[in-house]
Amino acid sequence: MTTDNDHWNRRLAEIAERHDVPGATLGILHGEELTEAAYGVLNLRTGVETTTDSLFQIGSISKVWTATLVMQLVDEGKLQLDAPLVEVLPELRLSDPGVTAKVTMRHLLTHTSGIDGDIFTDTGRGDDCLEKYTAVLADAAQNHPLEATWSYCNSGFSLAGRVVEKLTGGTWDAAVRERLVTPLGLAHTVTLPEEALLHRAAAGHMTQEGKQVVAPVWGIPRSAGPAGSIVSTAADLLAFARMHLDGGVAADGSRVLSADSAAAMAEHQVELPDKHTLGDSWGLGWERADWDGHRLIGHDGNTIGQAAFLRILPERGIAVALLTNGGNGAKLYEELYREIFDELAGVPVPHPLGPPATPVDVDPTPFVGVYERASIRQEMSVGDDGPVMRFSITGPLAEVLQEKPVDYRMVAVEPNLFVCQDPATGNWVPATFYELPTGEKYVHFGARATPRCAS
Repeated sequence: MTTDNDHWNRRLAEIAERHDVPGATLGILHGEELTEAAYGVLNLRTGVETTTDSLFQIGSISKVWTATLVMQLVDEGKLQLDAPLVEVLPELRLSDPGVTAKVTMRHLLTHTSGIDGDIFTDTGRGDDCLEKYTAVLADAAQNHPLEATWSYCNSGFSLAGRVVEKLTGGTWDAAVRERLVTPLGLAHTVTLPEEALLHRAAAGHMTQEGKQVVAPVWGIPRSAGPAGSIVSTAADLLAFARMHLDGGVAADGSRVLSADSAAAMAEHQVELPDKHTLGDSWGLGWERADWDGHRLIGHDGNTIGQAAFLRILPERGIAVALLTNGGNGAKLYEELYREIFDELAGVPVPHPLGPPATPVDVDPTPFVGVYERASIRQEMSVGDDGPVMRFSITGPLAEVLQEKPVDYRMVAVEPNLFVCQDPATGNWVPATFYELPTGEKYVHFGARATPRCAS
């Protein structure tokens, strides 16, 4: 392995610049050795330089931290993964009474509850925000029947955070601090914006008229904290990853999580309908991916103008973290991780799914229609130039992001599988059309299962 920091600083800079990423940090953990690199600026408006101790939003990687808190409570005998949540939250009310009675923590950690996953209602900055958010879920749609399929669910992790609060007697933020940040000795990991302000913190950036501009909002609502509000450095994130690699033991030898729970989090729980976006299966919080016969775990995170990537190869004791604040972070991740994992382990990073070399003849008309859930509306139509997916953000999220509908050109790959090209980045996004055993039609796009409207 090339452990020279200058080498990876140079490669990070070269690739990040090519993909319009304003600033980024990289961390590579290989056994006991940590390599760090930094590039660019934290904020194009202020020009503050990115350093390795700069804080970025890790977004949905926070879900693995929340899952770790949950498994600590399982270790302590305070929670059972397969017990109905109403045993801990008797006040829980969901739109489907049957789901209210049966939904478990395992459903939440594996994204199989069916609760509409993108409820971003801001319930305030108070310590009662998750309590209020849980009450909001009474009006959330049931996106799919319990356990019927897999759909990425932010809402479920906010609910899991509320369970953590009930069982610890404090806030989710306090649980992260007391149960993970302090035991792991993390000096640069926080959950609240007023804490992030005490450090060098990155601002997100978005593309506007072909240029990167500072995002209009810094962070997500506090009610979404357990799903995505941790702010950290690459080194601190890798210290968390190392604890999982070491079977739940911190660097100082203290036990943070039982070996059984650390192993269970990485074990197979459910297959994914779309195996081309995030991985092939899910554990208890962890994404699972197969890279040429090598099993990896990890997670990605996306907030408002920031993107984070974490991949762990347990068989070789390798973990890599990349934190970015705009531009095409996905392309930076793909190119950089391809170099790193080839050099460290000879393991190839799969190429994203794209159009087939030879066109595939598929009739798209059976899939034409409107597919909708909270915050998202997808309209598939067929025009003179072929099938198109119009993707619109709706509801509270639309007010924050202020983004116009986007038309994705679609190319068939298999009878039920298309790839859709993002006109802004050129990236290809898979769209899988399928039916539940009970006959309901869905499209799986962006890791979410979206039902077809009856009309």
